[in-house]
Amino acid sequence: MTSLLYWGEVVVAVASVVLGLVIGYQAYRGFRRNDSRSMQYLSLGLIFLTAVPFTLSFVGTLVINFQPDLANLERYLLAASRTIQLVGLGFITYSLYEKP
Repeated sequence: MTSLLYWGEVVVAVASVVLGLVIGYQAYRGFRRNDSRSMQYLSLGLIFLTAVPFTLSFVGTLVINFQPDLANLERYLLAASRTIQLVGLGFITYSLYEKP
């Protein structure tokens, strides 16, 4: 049952990353098409909010699983992941208030 729950979490996380990248790419296309700086920040924010933290956490978890003596880095990975998400939210907020 735990294994099924684990793989369910992985599938949901990967789907979230893929959807975040698709939305970020569409925002980037909007930036390129309209030369809109706010769309550029929105694109960066979405990618920082979804894809980068998950990738960092996933790679970090793999490294810790193969090198258990690095388990003390888990807190730093979590802090880095949360910081990157905060930066993403900052980009999105900035994109909403930027004047053209």
